[in-house]
Amino acid sequence: MSTIFVVGSLNIDQTIRVRALPRGGETVRGSDAVYGPGGKGGNQAVAAARAGAAVAFTGAVGDDAHGRRILEILSGAGVDCRHIRVVDAVPTGTAVIAVDDEGQNQILVSPGANSSLTTEDMDIAEAREGDILVLQLEIPATLVRRAARSAKSRGLFVVLNAAPAPLQIEELFDDVDLLVVNEQEISLVADLTGIPASDPLDLVRLLPAVLGPAIVYTAGAEGSFTVLGDNLVHVPALTVITKDTTGAGDTFVGYLAASLLADPGDLVTAMKLATRASALAVARSGAMESIPHREEVLQAPDSPSTPPPQGDS
Repeated sequence: MSTIFVVGSLNIDQTIRVRALPRGGETVRGSDAVYGPGGKGGNQAVAAARAGAAVAFTGAVGDDAHGRRILEILSGAGVDCRHIRVVDAVPTGTAVIAVDDEGQNQILVSPGANSSLTTEDMDIAEAREGDILVLQLEIPATLVRRAARSAKSRGLFVVLNAAPAPLQIEELFDDVDLLVVNEQEISLVADLTGIPASDPLDLVRLLPAVLGPAIVYTAGAEGSFTVLGDNLVHVPALTVITKDTTGAGDTFVGYLAASLLADPGDLVTAMKLATRASALAVARSGAMESIPHREEVLQAPDSPSTPPPQGDS
């Protein structure tokens, strides 16, 4: 059976709901903090597993209660955790998240045990041609490049979610087949390549020839876009009542990868499935907890007017 290998971050999310996100120098009173499992890598792995794919994860957590909870959630989702290291005397990574009344967020990340990953961790010996590697940028870019190069040497299809947006792109995309970016990320990547500021849809057309990989651009309520041949393809978003956008992009990436694993040549169908899954995620609170199961995604109406029931984590 083909497998999705995810290499990336694992964090415990500390979420505080506020009326409005704070401006510079402003103190805002919020709700009591709620703790839940997250990290872009962990979220994407759980999304791919809940989409029905076989998933294995490479990462690190601290030897603490947060780390144990994350491992429990990943294992419960069916993720192979044999390559997750438990690091002594270092806390599990932490993300502090503020979510406003519109569901928008601000996130601060402390890497903790994620910083313990090494180049040796990036070589996945059991990966084979036909598998997929999924990467993000919450771990150092040097490790991301090493993982992508190792995967390409074994014939894997490499997906990079360039989030958080990179500060430099030297060799970052050399071994990447598919790049997933949102509006901020695609603009920053264009700046780093020297392409003048432009409409994001123009960048979707221009960047593949410059960077190499195909691009899927996620535009929130506007849906997602890619280019096939000479045609710009648009997959509209579903209309939902947004509760919390945290983890929605990760849900999209995980479902996208799972669909491509099952049908490697059909990017548009993968985008449609990922769009439906991320719509359910934004109608719920939390990151990893908000990720829907495949059955929910397939049964969901095209435009739910009320938040769907939240499944078990």
